Parts: sequence; C-alpha cells; structure tokens
Amino acid sequence: MADNETKKAGSSWLNVAVDYGPLLVFLGVYRFNAPDDPNPAGELLAIMYGTGAFMVAAVSALVISKWRLGKISPMLWFSTALILGFGALTIFFGDPRFVQLKPTIIYSVFGVALLVGYFLSRPLLKILLEAAFEGLSDKGWLKLSRNWGVFFLILAALNEALVAYMTFEGWLWAKLWVFLPLTFLFTFTQLPMLLKHGLDVGQEEDVVNDEPPTA
Repeated sequence: MADNETKKAGSSWLNVAVDYGPLLVFLGVYRFNAPDDPNPAGELLAIMYGTGAFMVAAVSALVISKWRLGKISPMLWFSTALILGFGALTIFFGDPRFVQLKPTIIYSVFGVALLVGYFLSRPLLKILLEAAFEGLSDKGWLKLSRNWGVFFLILAALNEALVAYMTFEGWLWAKLWVFLPLTFLFTFTQLPMLLKHGLDVGQEEDVVNDEPPTA
C-alpha cells in the first residue's frame, strides 16, 4: 500500500515536471542570456536562445513521459508539435510573436473542441486526458468538458491580453505565476461538481494530478 502511494506521488510530480518543465527551461535560459543593459538586439538573442532550449526541453518531456509514465497524452503530442512549429518560426523570422501565439492556439483549439463535444454529448476531455475517474458519470464528464472548454477560451483571451500589454519577460513570468495558479484554482472548483456526479471520494488528488496542462 505504501509502495503504491509512493509511486503515485512520484508520478504526480513527474506529470507536473513534464507539463511545466519546458517552460521553466525557457525562462531560465532567457534570463541567463538577457542583457543587463536592455537593448533590442540583446533581447531578441535571449529570446532565440530561450526558444531553442524550449524546443529541446519539450521533446525531452515527450521522451520522459513515454519512458517513465508509459504514455504520451494527445494534449502533450499537440502541444509539443506546436512548440516545435512555432519555435522554428520564431527563430527563423526572429519574431517572438510566434512563440507567444502558441498558447492562444492551444487554448482556442481545445476550448472549441471541448464545447463542440459537449453540444454533441461527447465528453472529449476523457479522451484527451486518457483518465478514468472511478464512479464519475457521463453527465459529470460532459459538464467537466464544458467547464474546461470555457476556461480554455478565457485563457486564450488572457494570453492575448498579456502579450499586448506586457514585455516578453513579463509574459513569461505570467505563464508561471498567473496561468499555473489559475489552473490549479479552477481545478479545485470542479471537485464539488465531480463528487456530486459520482466521483469516488478520495479521488480528488487524481483529478488535480490529471488536469490538462496550460503551460
């Protein structure tokens, strides 16, 4: 029993590392290379270095997920593909807007997909997460998909607002100190609804651990 709990805790931390590790690498490499005396050329070079490290870290997270967790979620596949695609565009054109656009596209695509699935009575979130919360009814999955769909669209709008009104570094920090806390807070607000729709008591931690990544 203790071994199972230890493995579960280890997997939880590994999930977080896979989801948010590349973002931390991006931020760290960018800060290391950012010029002490701000200038456009030095700033752009730091962004290029950070983007390259972001791409390498994203691929590493994909490999680690398969190696340690035994699976790669559809959301992680999609996110990594966009990181590589938009990261390459950022480096090629020397324009950070491409890498900043990536979260907006991810949030918008998944938000629309989940809401379409909801109106078609298909809980797509269950497929995207590859998770099975014991006891949760189909109605519960549908409501969870709807709620996450709306939340993703809100994050897409928030990302665009932050890009428009913040510096690149400010936007990077916001990914860590705004999006991450908001995601955990939103996930916790879903627990009463999930318990009402059959989620087995004691699975609250599983719900938090299996939340969709928003990095």
